[in-house]
Amino acid sequence: MRLPAPPPPQIGAGIRRYRRQKKFTQAGLGEKMHARQATVSKLEAGAPATQLRILMDALAALDLELVIRPRTKLTAEAIEDLF
Repeated sequence: MRLPAPPPPQIGAGIRRYRRQKKFTQAGLGEKMHARQATVSKLEAGAPATQLRILMDALAALDLELVIRPRTKLTAEAIEDLF
């Protein structure tokens, strides 16, 4: 079962997790993205003004993809079952 898109701080945490799995520093990921280390730090922190291009560059550098599909409609009972 898939849940709706997480908020920016959770997306940032996911980027951080995959970056660390690939043994990249923030500066190393920034180099692959052609961005500064500070930009990667802001993305991982879930900064509200992060541009979509930055997210897409990070995903590409980490060999990840963004999937867009219709949102799953969950009942209150189904959501409670998740916890």
